[in-house]
Amino acid sequence: MEQRIFHGSFKNDDIAKALIARFNRGTMQVQQVGNDDTIAVQIATSPYASSGGKTAVSVILQNVEDGVSVQIGQQAWLGVAASLGVSALTAWRNPLGLLNRLDDIAQDIENIDLTDELWQTIESTAKALGSGYELSDRLKKYICDYCNTPNPPGQAKCIGCGAPLGDIQPFTCKHCGYVIVSSESICPNCRKPV
Repeated sequence: MEQRIFHGSFKNDDIAKALIARFNRGTMQVQQVGNDDTIAVQIATSPYASSGGKTAVSVILQNVEDGVSVQIGQQAWLGVAASLGVSALTAWRNPLGLLNRLDDIAQDIENIDLTDELWQTIESTAKALGSGYELSDRLKKYICDYCNTPNPPGQAKCIGCGAPLGDIQPFTCKHCGYVIVSSESICPNCRKPV
């Protein structure tokens, strides 16, 4: 299950509404479960779809301090592989028979990209709602390596023990806005180099 945190003054319900608006169409169906601090949005192919295999994925949206935590579960293929297998078998037996399965193949390829499309929708929604790459005042505090005292930004020496604070001041990833420290060369949230 992949997880990312988006900082900003928006709630999980805002992202849930965007997912429902984006994916509750055509061959897809969306269901929202829960409310308040934790919402699960389940996205699956419609049982009435006339072509392609079936797939499903769950998105868990949880309000956290300073933003929303998003977890996308493993995508369940539920027949996409079988549908692609039928297309391959059809092509092997009779290449011209593949023309009849073009709609199935197109739908299967669209379903394979569902997780990437989910992240793109969530990221663009969060950005539109004001998810920024600036740290909140609470997250700007940094902890002294020697005495574990939280220090406000700009302090050269720890307010608790007087030790030099140097390079421990946090900053955000330029790709996803996750809080990182200077010793990290790869963002633990999006796994991209900082």
